[in-house]
Amino acid sequence: MDVSTRREGHIQVVVVQGDWHLGTPVPDADEVLTNGQADGTVAVESRELGDWDTSLLVFLLDLAETVESRGGTLQLDELPADVRSLLTMARAVPEHDVERDRPPESWIEFIGERTVDLWNGTKHFVHFTGEVAISAFRVATGRGEMRWRDFWWTLQRSSASALGIVTLIAFLVGLILSFLGAVVLRRFGADYYVSYLISYGMLRELGALMTAIIMAGRTGAAFAAELGSMKISEEIDALKTLGLSPVDVLVLPRVAAIFIALPLLTIYADLVGIFGGWFVAVQMLDVTTPQFFSGLIAPVTLADAVLGVVKGTVYGAIVGLTGCLRGMRTGNDAAAVGDAATSAVVTGITLIVLANAIIDWMAALLNI
Repeated sequence: MDVSTRREGHIQVVVVQGDWHLGTPVPDADEVLTNGQADGTVAVESRELGDWDTSLLVFLLDLAETVESRGGTLQLDELPADVRSLLTMARAVPEHDVERDRPPESWIEFIGERTVDLWNGTKHFVHFTGEVAISAFRVATGRGEMRWRDFWWTLQRSSASALGIVTLIAFLVGLILSFLGAVVLRRFGADYYVSYLISYGMLRELGALMTAIIMAGRTGAAFAAELGSMKISEEIDALKTLGLSPVDVLVLPRVAAIFIALPLLTIYADLVGIFGGWFVAVQMLDVTTPQFFSGLIAPVTLADAVLGVVKGTVYGAIVGLTGCLRGMRTGNDAAAVGDAATSAVVTGITLIVLANAIIDWMAALLNI
């Protein structure tokens, strides 16, 4: 990588020679064109030019901008044809003006921006939920058709394929809950009630909640990434061109599948969690297996188990809707797919916790 200059009358000649590779500092055009000698015409020659890459183009672009800023003219006729072609293409495409996020100037502006974002996000979620509900109504009344093959495939991915991680997490949650109960109840000589603590906690709260969080990170993110990739590759636009509704074809099978799968996984997680609690109770406490299950069945009502399944159904709808919504609203670049998956997980878990609090509050009011 070498640059030299010489004068030929009123023309300043810049000679590039040697190998040009990225990683070697590119010469500065201002330093090459010294003492205002580039006020006129500047010609570029290549002498013994070896291997080169974009570092040569970077230098030539910098040289062209410098010469033009001084009111001069740059001649490239002596350069290889491929270098001239690439340089012409590089200068033909203007740089995109990227609008960068402006940080808020005060905390009031920060709160205002977040409030507007929250309001717009709520409107989009409600509007999208309405679209999915209308699509489900069309299918239920025979005026629409759902792709059942996609539905069964998604149901298999959202249920049987998730059994491994659900089993592990539910067993560990039951284990931990039993450990905590053992430590506290032993102080009061109430070891017998550990089964009530485990069953009440798993059936009413933790079974549905932990399963929903797992599925939000697993299936919700997958929905967002799949639909986001389809949007970038213009597959969703192609469906619209063919007169097909993307909600009918892509969204409804996914939401319906997770809506059915999550209550079933909740029941399974309840049983696995109780088994984990039984394992610790029998091993660490003076509780026999008959005592454990009699203490489990007597105080826990059917309403506790049904409430957990209802929560699982609501959480399933939330995971499906948030995952598909983020995927359908993905931007137009590859990085947006990752952002959509992340946003689907964060939004899904936030709404799941919010829904859990609302359902518990309503259950307390109804004395359930």
